[in-house]
Amino acid sequence: MDRFRTSNRALWDEWAVINAQSTFYDLESFKKGGVLLEPHEMTEVGDVAGKSLLHLQCHIGTDSLSWARLGARVTGVDFSERAIGLARALAAEMSIDARFICSDVLDLRATLEGAFDIVYTSRGVLGWLPDLRRWARVIAHFLRPGGFFYIKEQHPILYPWDDGDDARDLRLLYPYFDRPDPLPFPVRGSYADRDAHVTQSVQYAWSHSMGEIVTAIAEAGLRIDFLHEFPFLFYPMLPFLERREDGSWWLPAALSGELPLSFSLKATKPA
Repeated sequence: MDRFRTSNRALWDEWAVINAQSTFYDLESFKKGGVLLEPHEMTEVGDVAGKSLLHLQCHIGTDSLSWARLGARVTGVDFSERAIGLARALAAEMSIDARFICSDVLDLRATLEGAFDIVYTSRGVLGWLPDLRRWARVIAHFLRPGGFFYIKEQHPILYPWDDGDDARDLRLLYPYFDRPDPLPFPVRGSYADRDAHVTQSVQYAWSHSMGEIVTAIAEAGLRIDFLHEFPFLFYPMLPFLERREDGSWWLPAALSGELPLSFSLKATKPA
């Protein structure tokens, strides 16, 4: 298991530099103000002013710093040293008070102390984790009584479909249910810049069903407040998705029927 995580960490070290320079993240515009969170995320999380927020798998810190701009006292965590270095530099340049810690999320209890009002994670995070029950126990550990966990993520039903560049419709190719071993995928650039040069040739991802996600959180002692499903994504994970004016991505209108493409979940630690 460690070799898969070590390989993925090396890939994210490369992606951190590529992504920070990409138009996808557009850091120069971000430095001038604003937040990069989805509107319904902010609505569902609510007012964060004065609250402590732990952001797991924070990458280069743009979402962490967005929450800080909204008034949260933010701690961001990521296993990529380069990503954390870029997040710290970005916070310093913008004079935003936020701290960033380099740690694997699953090992965070050995690195960080304290309890938080909110534990947050979002967009493309779960597939990099080999053990969701351990992940959920980490979340519960860092929540104060009465605090809550919030995640916005791609829907698990999205992952079994063929996402090759030549895919033009929904064709089953990958497993939906969780497996102990990850699936290997060839690397082509970064999701923020498909043409970027990357030396790591393979990325490893773990399948996690919706049942596994919800059960892991419940077994960790958290109360599920809601599970919302959405027919759109923030990123075109399938090549035939259609973009709408607000920047969201949907299944083509020509397809009959519909599927959830993303979900949000909130769970509270009992007082």
